[in-house]
Amino acid sequence: MAITLQESLRGLFYAPFYAALARDAYAQEGVDVRFVSAPRPGDAATNILGGTADVCWGGPMRVMQTYHQVPGCDLVSFAEVVTRDPFVLVGRTPNPGFKMADLVGPRLGSVSEVPTPWLCLQEDIRRAGLDPATVTRHATGTMAENAAALGRGELDVIQVFEPFVSSLLASGVGHIWYAAASRGPTSYTTFYARRGILAERHDELRRMVRGIARTQGWVAGASAAEIAQTIAPTFFPDTPLPLLTTAIERYKALGIWSASPVMPRVGYDRLLAGLVSGGFVSPGTPFEVAVDNSIAEEVEAELRSAG
Repeated sequence: MAITLQESLRGLFYAPFYAALARDAYAQEGVDVRFVSAPRPGDAATNILGGTADVCWGGPMRVMQTYHQVPGCDLVSFAEVVTRDPFVLVGRTPNPGFKMADLVGPRLGSVSEVPTPWLCLQEDIRRAGLDPATVTRHATGTMAENAAALGRGELDVIQVFEPFVSSLLASGVGHIWYAAASRGPTSYTTFYARRGILAERHDELRRMVRGIARTQGWVAGASAAEIAQTIAPTFFPDTPLPLLTTAIERYKALGIWSASPVMPRVGYDRLLAGLVSGGFVSPGTPFEVAVDNSIAEEVEAELRSAG
């Protein structure tokens, strides 16, 4: 029986997941994977609990949110792929010496589609000794709407992911103020599933993690152009290839993709801090409850021994 793998939303920062599908990485490891998309990002964890999907890739945020809403649930993250925050602050004017205090005063368009980008940014603001409530934040626009508003001068700085960043820079409308990846590890995207399936379908999931781990190695060594050409036809057919390539180049330079499926505690703890300080979860789920690195560690050992 196939493993049903679900994406939570379409985003370029998920490039290694798309590359694994495009390169038949799972089939090469002898596991049958059926790919589906969640209707809405918030449905992803619900679908896992309801059994309509076996494994999802998405934020550990969703795992922690589910523990907050359904105490005692058994969701667990078990293979990390996006290890740093892929969102970027783009302003209308250059600001090469950006500091968090520069967000007090300008009109900021934050991400509305998902909560994690703002929750992580507001923690950055707190760590700079500032109150996030002092930021003039416009929180309801989509990234596309905010990009248009930046161009019209209705916002001064916006929070977006690629390829919005590269598109705004190419058009001359925007300038990078702050790449959130520069804060360091922040566990952003993993495989997650119900804990029971890790035991019941251990061999299949081990093969699946081996497929993504080999893809992580390929992504690390491939050029941005090679990655773009691999994922564009199926997953980003409407994005111009040069723009896609530039965006991937930036993400590679920022180090957002992990070379290992093993999730580091430091990245999880940084994400957890933002979710707690932002009032999204309380008290938050401990690493030992929400993360199981056993399969990832097993795969990493296998790959090391294989050379």
